[in-house]
Amino acid sequence: MEKTELKQQLKVQIIQFLNLTELTPEDIKDDEPLFGDGLGLDSIDSLELIVLLKKEYGINIQDPKEGRKILVDVNTMADYIEANGKK
Repeated sequence: MEKTELKQQLKVQIIQFLNLTELTPEDIKDDEPLFGDGLGLDSIDSLELIVLLKKEYGINIQDPKEGRKILVDVNTMADYIEANGKK
């Protein structure tokens, strides 16, 4: 899958998994932080994103510190999926 397609797919999945019905994929910028001042996600959302990565891409994140490095923004998630995804 091409990187642009992967990022678009990730945005759709983030919206679906986190039930962010007020957002569209176009509302999420590739380099916008997912947590804090960016999209404003919280620790519960991070657990949901870890589940998303496991279900959709076969990526199992055990260490919360590793998760923080991966779940920075859509770009870092896409890079990690390309390097480590199984699907």
